[in-house]
Amino acid sequence: MIRIVIVEDDPVTLARIEQCVARSDDMTVVATAANVAQGLPIVAAGGYDVLLCDLGLPDGSGIDVIRASSTAHPDADIIVITIFAEQSKVLSSIKAGARGYLLKDENLEGCADRIREVRGGGSPISPIIARHLLRQLAPAPTSDEPGTALTPRETEVLNLLARGFSYGEIADILHLSAQTIGTHVKNLYRKLEVRSRSEAVFEASARGIISLH
Repeated sequence: MIRIVIVEDDPVTLARIEQCVARSDDMTVVATAANVAQGLPIVAAGGYDVLLCDLGLPDGSGIDVIRASSTAHPDADIIVITIFAEQSKVLSSIKAGARGYLLKDENLEGCADRIREVRGGGSPISPIIARHLLRQLAPAPTSDEPGTALTPRETEVLNLLARGFSYGEIADILHLSAQTIGTHVKNLYRKLEVRSRSEAVFEASARGIISLH
């Protein structure tokens, strides 16, 4: 039986993961925490095989929990589940001991397979994050290819997406139709080579197009 600890402050995400685990006969959730203060003593106590940890917690960084787990229980595997898109946080969490990294708006219902994968020695990671890690080893491009730069309007829409606004809310803010916003989103997804909001935010942040600070 795979014993799982979840450190996650978003109740919706926590519920999705718990439901996924509950449908699996070979794993169980042994403890949950909503912040760093709750997570650190749980990690210190041990008794788990996999830690699922968010990075953006209310009272600090999940990287502190990851580092504590990696130090105290090196045999336990760690998977980061977060909405954070900054490339530095990806690298920092992996350096702290994380072996897998997933974005929240991907198919978390399949997290049981990812947990089994990491226990089997694999490193489950979102394709968009893997792309950026590989880019660390590649020469930086001299310039954007023609037609790939976002327009000012697309950048404006992307900034609002990053702040969590819906298509309808963005349409109201920019005094445009929802259909027009959908077209802008489709175009910026194509240019950034992504398929979801979190991937778009990750890619744009890594390229320096937008800032999440």
